[in-house]
Amino acid sequence: MRLILVGPPGAGKGTQAARLVAKHGIPQLSTGDMLRAAVAAGTEVGLKAKAVMDAGGLVSDEIVVGIIRDRIGEVDAQKGFILDGFPRTLAQAEALDQMLAENRIGLDAVIELRVDQSKLVSRIINRAEEAKAAGQPVRKDDDPEVFKQRLEAYNRDTAVVIPYYEKNGLLTVIDGMQPIDDVTAAIAAVLSKLDERVESR
Repeated sequence: MRLILVGPPGAGKGTQAARLVAKHGIPQLSTGDMLRAAVAAGTEVGLKAKAVMDAGGLVSDEIVVGIIRDRIGEVDAQKGFILDGFPRTLAQAEALDQMLAENRIGLDAVIELRVDQSKLVSRIINRAEEAKAAGQPVRKDDDPEVFKQRLEAYNRDTAVVIPYYEKNGLLTVIDGMQPIDDVTAAIAAVLSKLDERVESR
């Protein structure tokens, strides 16, 4: 099972990915984690990424796709994987398709957790205020201004991959504003249909 979870920051992708990992025994591939691991391991792609980061630059699509290519070749990803935080752009989506085709594998589904973004911002503001009131530090990601910037970046760059996957017939939209357990159940129903389709081939 090879999945992509799509949705804005705060939509609950991380929570749902963790549940899928526990249930299906397939790894969640976070580009940030993979980038750090490749740099630490000193792989060829990791060394390229380190040079760019040390110079204060942004890691290119080519490097990010290279890191994913290396990672999905590892033993634990042979049964499948969950991509979270990638692809972030249309160019990355196209590069991912090409890379998967070269490996003679394909995506099974792209699941979008669709949410009311205005309510997300309110949720983050409330969470930040509750942390302050309790005398706790506000997480950087929960700073309302930082969150709004991340949301703007998502809408500008990443949201364009949704029509791309919809056109390819891979997209399923799930209401991410539901309670967490209901979202989990909705994802399970999507994956169950996929299993039935595979078995009927």
